[in-house]
Amino acid sequence: MVKEAIEKLKKYWKKFWFIVWKDNSLRGWIFSIIFLFIVIKFIFFPLLSLTTGTQLPLAIVESCSMYHQGNLLSNFDDWWQLHASKYSEIGINKTEFKNYIFKNGFNKGDILFIVGTKPKDIKIGDVIIFKANSQNPIIHRVISIKTNSEGKFIFSTEGDNNNGQLSVEQEIQENQIVGKAAFKAAPYLGWTKLIFFEGSRDPSQRGFCTQN
Repeated sequence: MVKEAIEKLKKYWKKFWFIVWKDNSLRGWIFSIIFLFIVIKFIFFPLLSLTTGTQLPLAIVESCSMYHQGNLLSNFDDWWQLHASKYSEIGINKTEFKNYIFKNGFNKGDILFIVGTKPKDIKIGDVIIFKANSQNPIIHRVISIKTNSEGKFIFSTEGDNNNGQLSVEQEIQENQIVGKAAFKAAPYLGWTKLIFFEGSRDPSQRGFCTQN
């Protein structure tokens, strides 16, 4: 009885495997797409979220606020010369910034790997992703950290390519933190999704990035 059930399972598995991976017909393509969607959405991402400790382990950069001229080939010294005054006002010098993660920024369309973090482990210079009063979270660099009367951390961020702070990032509470960016998982690959939404964005936010 058990042997017969196992043989049936093997038979069905072989048939399923053929349809998903080897069948080049339209039916095969449809089954493959559905199968991959189910695996990515209901297995891969939940496991990745569990491993990284954040609900958003992969984040697509949707704006140019962290862009540096040249992106991957950016010259840090040239970029700093343009932005030095902005950081000197808040006590961050060139040597400190050069040791920060993503010292050459990142580009619209890049996919970042996000890890969960405790508020006490966030440092000035880290790039965090946090919830704001917008549809999607914001990914910016921490420029100051303070505590309130209850001992809770309050963070302040700014985009490397912005000329000032957004009002929503001047006092970021602990419960707004989604995670911390660890590394660039896939440069530009996020454009495969962004391209479908570019037409609905504000004209000033469309297209590729330029240096402010």
